[in-house]
Amino acid sequence: MNKFNSRTNLIEYASIITIVSFLIVIVITVAILWPKFQELKIIQENREEKRLELQTKEEYLLKLSETKTKLEGYQEEVSRINSALPDDPSLPSLFNYLQKTSSELGLVLEKISPFTVSFSKDFPNLQETVFNIEVTGSYSSFKNLLSILEKSSRLIEVENISFSSPEEKESFVFDLKLKVYSY
Repeated sequence: MNKFNSRTNLIEYASIITIVSFLIVIVITVAILWPKFQELKIIQENREEKRLELQTKEEYLLKLSETKTKLEGYQEEVSRINSALPDDPSLPSLFNYLQKTSSELGLVLEKISPFTVSFSKDFPNLQETVFNIEVTGSYSSFKNLLSILEKSSRLIEVENISFSSPEEKESFVFDLKLKVYSY
């Protein structure tokens, strides 16, 4: 019986050693593979985030392309906006416009004061150019000048008007404070 017991003990020990070895292999495998599994999981989550981000950007670019296509149909209106709000104040052309318009209406442009350029408080992306002009002429001509400035493609705002009458009763001196916007 000794031989039988020793064989049974040996088989039991071999089974226990096999099971323990198997458990050790599983624990070591899990210990080695678990961090790799976690890394893989994180990589998959990052990949999904990047895929969603790429999809969002593609949708945004598609909307931009559609908007560009729609804007191409409004070229005339866009060009009006660009002329109303030019990239730079272009003061020489503006002063020339004021001189030409006032002389066509029978007004004399007497003087243009120095101008100041600053960023608009109401519209932070726009620059304001403020200056005064003085014109001499009849009231009806002055009224026509105001109407033309109002209808001008350029965004010109009349901030202040003052006038005086010299000794001649037909002629007035008009002092205008103007504000012009640009990008």
